[in-house]
Amino acid sequence: MNRLLAGLFLISFVCFSQEDTYFESYLSDEKILVDYFSYPLDIPIQLSGTFGELRNNHFHAGLDIRTQMKEGIPVYAAADGFVNRIKVAHFGYGKALYIQHPNGYSTVYAHLQKYAAAIESYVKNVQYEKESYEIESFPTQNQLIVKKGDLIGYTGNTGSSGGPHLHFEIRDHASRPMNPKLFGIVVDDTRKPLINSVFVYPVSEDSHVFQDANPKQLRLIPKNDGNFVAEKITAFGTLGFGLSANDQQNAANNRNGVFRIQTNHNGENCLDLVFDKISFSETRYINRFIDYGFYKEKKSRIQKLFVEKNNPLSIFKNTKNNGFITINDGYNSVYTILVSDFNGNKVTITVPIEGLKDTITTSKKIDDFNHTVYEREGADIKEGKFTINIPPRSFYDDVKLQITSDGNTLNFHKDNIPIHSYITITADISNFDTPDKDKVYIGKLNYRGVPYYSNTERNGDVISIRVREFGDYGLGVDTVAPTISPVNFSDGKWISNHKTLQIKIDDNLSGIKSYRATINGQWILMEYEYKKKILTYHFDDHNIPETENNFKLIVTDNVGNNSKFEATFFRK
Repeated sequence: MNRLLAGLFLISFVCFSQEDTYFESYLSDEKILVDYFSYPLDIPIQLSGTFGELRNNHFHAGLDIRTQMKEGIPVYAAADGFVNRIKVAHFGYGKALYIQHPNGYSTVYAHLQKYAAAIESYVKNVQYEKESYEIESFPTQNQLIVKKGDLIGYTGNTGSSGGPHLHFEIRDHASRPMNPKLFGIVVDDTRKPLINSVFVYPVSEDSHVFQDANPKQLRLIPKNDGNFVAEKITAFGTLGFGLSANDQQNAANNRNGVFRIQTNHNGENCLDLVFDKISFSETRYINRFIDYGFYKEKKSRIQKLFVEKNNPLSIFKNTKNNGFITINDGYNSVYTILVSDFNGNKVTITVPIEGLKDTITTSKKIDDFNHTVYEREGADIKEGKFTINIPPRSFYDDVKLQITSDGNTLNFHKDNIPIHSYITITADISNFDTPDKDKVYIGKLNYRGVPYYSNTERNGDVISIRVREFGDYGLGVDTVAPTISPVNFSDGKWISNHKTLQIKIDDNLSGIKSYRATINGQWILMEYEYKKKILTYHFDDHNIPETENNFKLIVTDNVGNNSKFEATFFRK
């Protein structure tokens, strides 16, 4: 290594070794009280998900707390307050509870199995009043008051949960999710972040790395102290860097998100990225933040350590030249990345750079295209029986698209470009060969070429869907009604000892849209667990005085096919 590079390594080390006052100033500015909120469970804290973690189309808004693969663990209020919102949904957060606190902040508890008794009674009353399992209600300030440490519910696996856990959030006065660890929730973690890969991106027209104008993955050489040195690169022009990294806690091997990423070039700070607070209005910009095309192809999320246009993410705290660096011919330099978790465990990656203006031997790859859409203008595109309405600002950049149609199929480019705002796909089915036009829908084709149902609007012979993803779409017809199968009872049987009625419902194409069940003509509440395709009625919801009872269930799919099931059961 020459003396210049050796000196630059030292500069980078000294820069990142200076006292960091970020937390002191941040906690003061935000007026955060680290002992205000308590941990909401009475079991050791282990996380399966961290705040700001990179998810599909969003950043994770809270902590996912492991519950030892069990449901039914008591959940306690993290601070004094009152329940100001309750939502019960088949998907998303499932059974969720929101508590407003006197300091203007709120906490969220999601994927619950059930609520504490008083809250559960309130929820059941609303559900029976609305005759719906899915409800959203906003109790008044004096209806459901809670004290710090009060029982408010039990952990579960409801909604779009992949396993039993508690999703816990802390939101500020503007309902922006904040990192709960900022408030003193401590997780044992002495493990350094995991570095998966580092990429370099030539940005300007004349920039290149190893005479290549395309992004390049760098070879990383591990050092004895846990840090890394990348292979020396020869480069010229404006460059950006990208990083794939994860973090792990002591008690769990889940690959979670990191807390902070800092970069510098020749000792000057380039970028400071902190996962402290992310509003819901900005969360979809994750698709601008990551290398979307690489993720769709390789299933690995590369975080771009530079700020492109149409990227308003507030996690970027300080940037110089938007995180880009400029490499001049004949000058050597060092680019450094410092990756930290919340507990201060750090990994440094050092990239030595030799400035060399050379001939570009590999130009930027450009996919085939037959349409150009300007980001600020949008477009209306017609292909066969399909029309595509692209509003302005649907994309982050001007894009070149390959769009074709073949009969009932629309080849809507390859899914390697992110779509930010909804695009409308319309199909004219006036010449579609089926007597059941009211059962026709548009859906994205799965790996077998079958359209997966999308919410389809109808206006005569014109149907439409709204999409935020490229790919192949097609017309489908669903004329088959849902199936209904009793699980724990049969017609004409005595079930005096049963605590529940359980029914399995399924639909093999467009999917379940709604269901309605009655006993002796009275609506009953049936909880739908879509992952198991099970409807459950709890007999303790209402007293049924009759011995002989008539049960009826109607299930409707998304295009209007419906099935009816009827049975008689006896109870004492």
